[in-house]
Amino acid sequence: MNATRISMAVSVALLVSACGQSGQEELQEWMNEQRAQTKPRVQPIPEPKKFTPQAYTQESATDPFSTQKLTQALKSESSQSTSNAALVAPELARRKEPLEAFPLDAMKMVGMMLRDGNPVGLVKVDNLLYQVKPGMYLGQNYGKIVKVSETEVVLREIVQDAAGEWIERPATLNLQERSK
Repeated sequence: MNATRISMAVSVALLVSACGQSGQEELQEWMNEQRAQTKPRVQPIPEPKKFTPQAYTQESATDPFSTQKLTQALKSESSQSTSNAALVAPELARRKEPLEAFPLDAMKMVGMMLRDGNPVGLVKVDNLLYQVKPGMYLGQNYGKIVKVSETEVVLREIVQDAAGEWIERPATLNLQERSK
């Protein structure tokens, strides 16, 4: 038993000594060389710009908080809102058409045909096919059809911008190719 214990102790000592310095000295030497060769490149900070104070020359101008300035702004805003209201007023007075209940992104143009020489677009909504022509309305933004071509239906929509103003914008419904 003593012989096996001694032989095991010797083999453990050999294994531990084999795991010792296996190339670590070479690695440490390479790291030291790399540190010596690498030089940091720091760009100098540019000189700060010299501040030159300016004299205030707008003392004689209209104060931005004056009542005169405020009344001018209110007058221009009220005249703009009446023109914007005139843009949407006829749309509110007319009877809505069936295709105005759907958003434009729920519609697909699937074709075009000529009826009595006039272009008629074929629009698919909820698996139903509708015939549309210039003068009809589509979508939820008061979209009036301006033109029907072989590849698209062109609309004029009336929408509110970020400031709440009513504006006209063009929109198109493009022909959707059948996917296989």
